[in-house]
Amino acid sequence: MHELGICEPLVTAVEESAAGRTVTGVRVRVGALHAVAPDAFDQAFTVAARGTVAEGAEIDLVVVPALVCCAECGARTEAAEPHPACPVCGSSNAEVSGGDDLVLESIRVREVAADVPGDPR
Repeated sequence: MHELGICEPLVTAVEESAAGRTVTGVRVRVGALHAVAPDAFDQAFTVAARGTVAEGAEIDLVVVPALVCCAECGARTEAAEPHPACPVCGSSNAEVSGGDDLVLESIRVREVAADVPGDPR
């Protein structure tokens, strides 16, 4: 389950960004070439976040496809594997770009009174 290997440093980054505040949600963009299974990713994040400010946070996983440009016929398509054959002409002479992203896009935190301007609490 390589998802755990992705989630452990991700939780570390979330903790650093949260600065001690409770995290309620995390949005992650991951490229299709990472071959992340969404259910396994959710489980891995739950395990990695246990005992941290991210424990119980909702995960929004956005999978970004790789783009393939065929050098033979010029077709542009999406792919989920690193060395795809062109679906139009069958050639394996194609250039793959993108699809290897791994980005912590955003976190949502529970605001406490001290975080809310004008709140006397």
